[in-house]
Amino acid sequence: MRASLAPAAPARPARFPLAVRDSSTMLRRNLLHVRRYPSLTLNLLLTPVMLLLLFVYIFGDTMSAGIGGGGADRSEYIAYLVPGLLLMTIGSTTIGSAVSVAMDMNEGIIARFRTMAVHRGSVLIGHVVGSVLQCVMSVVLVGAVAVAIGFRSTDATVLEWIAALGLLVLFSLALTWIAVGMGLVSPNAEAASNNAMPLIFLPLISSAFVPVDAMPGWFQPLAEYQPFTPAIETLRGLLLGSGIGHNGWLAVAWCLGLAVLGSVWSRSLFNRDPK
Repeated sequence: MRASLAPAAPARPARFPLAVRDSSTMLRRNLLHVRRYPSLTLNLLLTPVMLLLLFVYIFGDTMSAGIGGGGADRSEYIAYLVPGLLLMTIGSTTIGSAVSVAMDMNEGIIARFRTMAVHRGSVLIGHVVGSVLQCVMSVVLVGAVAVAIGFRSTDATVLEWIAALGLLVLFSLALTWIAVGMGLVSPNAEAASNNAMPLIFLPLISSAFVPVDAMPGWFQPLAEYQPFTPAIETLRGLLLGSGIGHNGWLAVAWCLGLAVLGSVWSRSLFNRDPK
């Protein structure tokens, strides 16, 4: 019998290298969007920066006297305020991710990607990694403003600084996945911005500005049992070199839970067949 001369099927590219390549391309695309349209990120940064300046220079002396139990010295309140505003910066920055994802869905680019030989998960991964990088840069900027007006972290060790950075990145990842899901479920960019407003509202009812014990008794559970308060207390303890108690594992548990929930939710929405 004559041997079959049928050509062999072309080898398919390995799945992991394909995912890495496409994710890198999507990441570059999102970073280019940030560079070309920086106004969205700058607008979102204005809220934590303005709150920082407002609370330090308008309420700082009075709040320091209340928190420190002594004379009016705004340095006490700066040390207390900055960790909360750094995490609030992450919340406000991730709103841009929700808006960006909603714009991609509304403009049809996601539908176009579905018809191309693009790894499906790379679109979301590009948004998530790009948002985390934006969060880190935003935190650095707000932190620089805080240092310029008097914030100091002299009691923190090198390990505490590394742990603080790890917490900021993990918190950014968790909130970004939630924001991506909000963007996917929103019909347009305006709705995505409104749906993601809790990411700015929750820090306002946390321990970012005043201790939970100083709040009315009926309000304290709202401030205590939410993701921002344990993360703020952990970051505050790390940056100021004080104890973090049980807040450390609570913050990590919140971050991991939100990241898993947001990832599963976002992927299920993205993989859903378009109507």
